[in-house]
Amino acid sequence: MYGTQSKRDLALELQAQVPFLRPSIHARRANITVKFQDLYGFTVEGNVDDVNVLNEVREKVREQGRVWWALEASKGANWYLQPQISSISEGIALKSSLKLSNFANAITLKKLIRKGIPPVLRPKVWFSLSGAAKKKSTVPESYYDDLIKAVEDKVTPATKQIDHDLPRTFPGHPWLDTPEGHAALRRVLVGYSFRDSDVGYCQGLNYVAALLLLVMKTEEDAFWMLAVLLENVLVSDCYTNNLSGCHVEQRVFKDLLVKQCPRIASHLEALEFDVSLVATEWFLCLFSKSLPSETTLRVWDVLFYEGAKVLFHVALAIFKMKEEELLVTHHVGDVINILQKTTHHLFDPDELLTVAFDKVGSMTTNAISKHRKKQEPAVMAELDQRLRRLNSLRVDDK
Repeated sequence: MYGTQSKRDLALELQAQVPFLRPSIHARRANITVKFQDLYGFTVEGNVDDVNVLNEVREKVREQGRVWWALEASKGANWYLQPQISSISEGIALKSSLKLSNFANAITLKKLIRKGIPPVLRPKVWFSLSGAAKKKSTVPESYYDDLIKAVEDKVTPATKQIDHDLPRTFPGHPWLDTPEGHAALRRVLVGYSFRDSDVGYCQGLNYVAALLLLVMKTEEDAFWMLAVLLENVLVSDCYTNNLSGCHVEQRVFKDLLVKQCPRIASHLEALEFDVSLVATEWFLCLFSKSLPSETTLRVWDVLFYEGAKVLFHVALAIFKMKEEELLVTHHVGDVINILQKTTHHLFDPDELLTVAFDKVGSMTTNAISKHRKKQEPAVMAELDQRLRRLNSLRVDDK
């Protein structure tokens, strides 16, 4: 699907993929709620101001497309397949071991990705930079087809849960919520559940895999993107039975909220609000259930290049953007309403990512790893204690 195309053909394809939204005259005058489809087929509700924001964003996408085409013309189609950097220290090490042109490419690429990968290039760039292409190259070419055939009629607790979740995954979507869409999503999820029996299937992965299918277009590429996400990009054990990795991430996020947004953290603690009430879904679904799809995919652009630290940056940014409103809340319900309303109407990914990387303090992958190591013993002890209580209850019931 990534055949050779001229710069002109790619530009025309991009333009076709990024249409402007034009609400009716009546809607513009009354500023009423309007419904429209986004680039990936999701029905979105918003007012005319939201539509204007989306149109501005789409114009920026077109501009970014022109930048990418110019780079491909001057540097070559795969110019971005250079060593990557995600921090200043990594950049210094890279600079000392590589040609200056490669270092410049890495800096340029990081900035470009934060500004967004053009939709028409997103499948190819994701597949290359995430490590999915490399992972796929280590197995026989027929691996995915053979796996799907081998597990076709098998029934496990994972397959039963997948079948239960299929109709609940983005209901109403014009392709995902069809027999064809359900079948494709089922094959990806069931296939992966047999590839990694420790993960099997965890609710939340259905939304992630569904969005990957919409971007990557083919089941096999979506499968390998899911594999690299769970095996390389995210922290291990996020989706295992006891969700230990997810529990660790939530504790780390609470630590970071105290450090980066102390006023908010103090106020929420006074309200006895547990941030995991909202953040657990953010981290498990990688914002796919919370943010508009076009914004989610901009977050994923950076996630697949810079790693799991991006999730913390974005989660903190959401709180930071609504700091003043959150500080005057008096009830837990008010906090949840503000955060849900904010995420559902975050149509401008540049606004979100600017706060995430410019206004939230710097966080390196190494610093977050230290936070994780600090929290892991407490999480494992808590989960062990919970398991002991469950076992004792089972004994008492006998």
